Amino acid sequence: MKGLVPPFITTILEGRIKKLHNTDRISLDHGGGGRISHRLISDLILPAFDNVVLSQLGDGAVLNLNGMRLAFSTDTFTVDPLFFPGGDIGRLAINGTVNDIAMCGADPLFLSVGVLIEEGFPLDDFRSIIAAMSESAKEAGVMIVTGDTKVVPKGAADMLFVNTTGIGIIPDGIEISPRRAEPDDRIILSGTIGDHGLAVLLQRESMAVDASIHSDTAPLNHLVKKMLSASPNIHVLRDPTRGGLGTTLNEIAQSSQKGIIIQQTEIPIKTEVESVCELMGFDPLYLANEGKLVAIVPETDTDKVLTAMRRDPHGKEAAIIGQVVSERSGMVLMKTKIGGMRIVEMLSSEQLPRIC
Repeated sequence: MKGLVPPFITTILEGRIKKLHNTDRISLDHGGGGRISHRLISDLILPAFDNVVLSQLGDGAVLNLNGMRLAFSTDTFTVDPLFFPGGDIGRLAINGTVNDIAMCGADPLFLSVGVLIEEGFPLDDFRSIIAAMSESAKEAGVMIVTGDTKVVPKGAADMLFVNTTGIGIIPDGIEISPRRAEPDDRIILSGTIGDHGLAVLLQRESMAVDASIHSDTAPLNHLVKKMLSASPNIHVLRDPTRGGLGTTLNEIAQSSQKGIIIQQTEIPIKTEVESVCELMGFDPLYLANEGKLVAIVPETDTDKVLTAMRRDPHGKEAAIIGQVVSERSGMVLMKTKIGGMRIVEMLSSEQLPRIC
């Protein structure tokens, strides 16, 4: 960052971040998937549980059991509202864990489901959520094989929370890791950004806007399988959920200690999403996505992977948005529409809480 940002701006930003950390209470920012969330993990959680598997900090853990490599992941969903255009918490929970397993390069096989329900929750709504889970599992081709249900007194929880855990098998010859990004690799985004985050926000706030915005929640394992068939040499796969595309690219840049340069004009975004973001002051780079992925691919394999993606319904709008570079280690830069260069920092605080 030296030489690109005036020293006084850097000092102000560092001071704000330090102030946010000088507290003895958990805030919503700690769960936002951005800089403060990462600090909580690195300062508190990793020192307590650190091991060679956890320290990789991927979308899922990669386990080697007697020569078989397994991907293992868990996630908890607290979205508000529970039902939104394009999906609900049940569909979100199944797809979210399926995608985390797929981002390890694995074929998802089995899931568990745990639900925490507040007393008084409507039974018809619960039926709808369970039905959505069943449909999503069938679409992804996974089995829900175990689970747990807890009911707490009214006021002890907010409606309903869902935890899903998944396991899958990584085929031989597949090595996916955010640390594998290499200079000249191309960065491919599978489709438009910001759809999910805005769909949930507009539903939550009952905002009447002249736009049809739906969540993009979807299982991406079939898309990933087609991509790996086209090229088993894919280096990195990530789904830009909490913290959005901007935070995900920063995570990859920091893990690989490489630089990333993206082109604003190449990032797919729906006109209505861009318009609402401008109206409300949101940066779409940091909005959550639940049916998109980022792939970092060797330059020689880019066309093969891109062609395979565009043949899948969830990758038909895939686009090359940038590349990995050897300079600017750990940083993400974006060439703007007007030709300037902007630093894309990791999200500092929670932009939209309870999105996933």
